[in-house]
Amino acid sequence: MSAGLTERRQTILKLVIQEFVETATPVASETLVRKFGLGISSATVRNELAALEELGYLTHLHTSAGRVPTDAGYRFFVENLMERTTLSLAEQRTIQHQFYQVRGELDQWIQLAGAVLARTAQNASLVTPPRAAERLRFRSLELIAIHESMALAVFVFHGGIVKQQTFTLDTARAAEELRRSAARLSDALSDLTVSGIEELATRDAGLPRPTFSEFEHGVIDSLVRAMQAFEEQAQEQIHSDGLLEMLSQPEFIPALARDDAERAVARMRRALEILKSGRGLGTLIPQALASDGVQVIIGGENSADEMREYSVVLARYGVDRAIAGVLGIIGPTRMAYPRSISTVRYISSLMSNLLAELYNAEGRAPESGAP
Repeated sequence: MSAGLTERRQTILKLVIQEFVETATPVASETLVRKFGLGISSATVRNELAALEELGYLTHLHTSAGRVPTDAGYRFFVENLMERTTLSLAEQRTIQHQFYQVRGELDQWIQLAGAVLARTAQNASLVTPPRAAERLRFRSLELIAIHESMALAVFVFHGGIVKQQTFTLDTARAAEELRRSAARLSDALSDLTVSGIEELATRDAGLPRPTFSEFEHGVIDSLVRAMQAFEEQAQEQIHSDGLLEMLSQPEFIPALARDDAERAVARMRRALEILKSGRGLGTLIPQALASDGVQVIIGGENSADEMREYSVVLARYGVDRAIAGVLGIIGPTRMAYPRSISTVRYISSLMSNLLAELYNAEGRAPESGAP
């Protein structure tokens, strides 16, 4: 137990958070006594609220007599006070039915996961497509002359990924010369990641390295750029849903006072930017991919300034460590954490099971060449 948090204070803190999440209104001592029948006076409750505020778990807005939770209060609630709930069996059956209607359609699963998360938790959702846990690895290369001054490079990577790149030739090259260069590069670079290719191709007089021509170094540079672009794009792909659900929360509804209206509009703009561009989520996705279970990041725990007024509930889904994505919920810190966490946990488990079936059995990714 944290210092100063008696059993009674924990009970009051739990009730304040639950009431504030439900009503979005600062919670006064009279409300707690009247609604929950605590068996103690309002004066005693006020003293306990003041103590919780001094401990950093509650604060008050403006001159309001009511208290609201701080990030630390939400954190203590999530870790120690909230009830661990699950979605009802009826909800689970409904969600399963929706997913199995689009069995085998990964893109539709991703869209459906976002929609179900948003609707169930009444906040915005995010889902990243599953991708190989290992870095992209080069497999082979073809070089094809398409003009005396231009060639086409066809880069083939493990996992069936193919990228094409055209580039200008310094001098005309015969088809056989291009074939030999492609074979030499394929043999030397096969199975390497970007960093491995860059290390091997470094032109310094250190360890023995394959000797490449200026032309072949140009092809390697194109290959490295193609691999880097693909990996960056994979990191940035985030499907989002539930904007209307999140913007229906009281935090985004302007009050009559001008300053409240301006703050609400500013929150709307930040929410739109986060969901549209993924800004502020970049560091959270890799953390979730590397973690087990549900991750809860509350308000100021976010490293990005634009995320300080939001909480994010994330979980990895996938097939062991072979292929994985991330899904979750984002919303104001005044979030129904038990509902959000149980929703993310269930959809993560369901998506993992569906991927295991799709990728052919018992939680293992398919062997190379499998459909």
